[in-house]
Amino acid sequence: MNTFNLPSKAFFLAPLAGYTDLPFRSVVKKFGCDMTFSEMTNVNAIVYNNEKTKKMMEKSPLEKPYFVQIAANNTKNAKKAVEIINETPWINGIDINLGCPVNKARRSGFGGVLLKDENKGLLKEIVSTIIKTSKKPVSAKIRLGFDKSVVEDRAKLLEDLGIVFLTIHGRTVKQMYKGNANYNEIKKGIEAVKIPVIANGDITDYKKAKYVMEYTGARGVSIGRGAVGKPWIFLEMKQEGEITLQQKKEVILEHFNQMINFYGEYGVILFRKHAHAYSKGLKKASEFRSKINEVKEIDVVRELIEEYFSV
Repeated sequence: MNTFNLPSKAFFLAPLAGYTDLPFRSVVKKFGCDMTFSEMTNVNAIVYNNEKTKKMMEKSPLEKPYFVQIAANNTKNAKKAVEIINETPWINGIDINLGCPVNKARRSGFGGVLLKDENKGLLKEIVSTIIKTSKKPVSAKIRLGFDKSVVEDRAKLLEDLGIVFLTIHGRTVKQMYKGNANYNEIKKGIEAVKIPVIANGDITDYKKAKYVMEYTGARGVSIGRGAVGKPWIFLEMKQEGEITLQQKKEVILEHFNQMINFYGEYGVILFRKHAHAYSKGLKKASEFRSKINEVKEIDVVRELIEEYFSV
């Protein structure tokens, strides 16, 4: 079994479709994040050499360690995809998505639907195939269960199959993102295994991260939605205190520059949704957003960011 060492307090960026692309991951990695993952990639798309998927799997030089997160609904393409990843030297490991709750994934048999009792055999086959084929460490991310908590059973099953660490999101698949993350159930999952476990769900600041780690016994926390509009959350966790306006501006400018480096001029348009999130709750936010939405010139957008976040 491949081994993998985690920090004593691990802060992860959770994969989040449409947000945790290479530029965003580069930023959080530079400002305190310990580990990053690709957006969820379909093994079938990897096998069929899909160009968009290949782009999604690229990583920044800053990203180390870097795991590609894969979702599989069959063993044949799971094996082929892992063989491709084996020959990709800059990928450090594989994370298996066993928690995605979206309807498209459910209908296709990917992600969280594999936590159903009737799919337990298929889950075991897929995970076993990936681990046996992989030359790199393999981790997994689960939810508590599909419509009820089976977290202790599934955590133990995955440990026995040979994953090196586990991330647990504190909701069932059917809950989607409704209600609150259940840290009691995450704690049960942690106590059922000996491998490191990362807690995920509703972690929005360093105080909450500290509480969750102490309460559950988690080795670290994984942050997804809590980092959208707030990529400096990792910097806050490292320094255990809120960041300054100057630090915030530095992070935002770094993100914009990384978007331009990766996407070219189109990065200006793609950055708009992030600019909206960054200005939320600040004075004259609507005025700033209107300007950002109208401008296409890279230098002008950079000047607008400099000016607005210096106030």
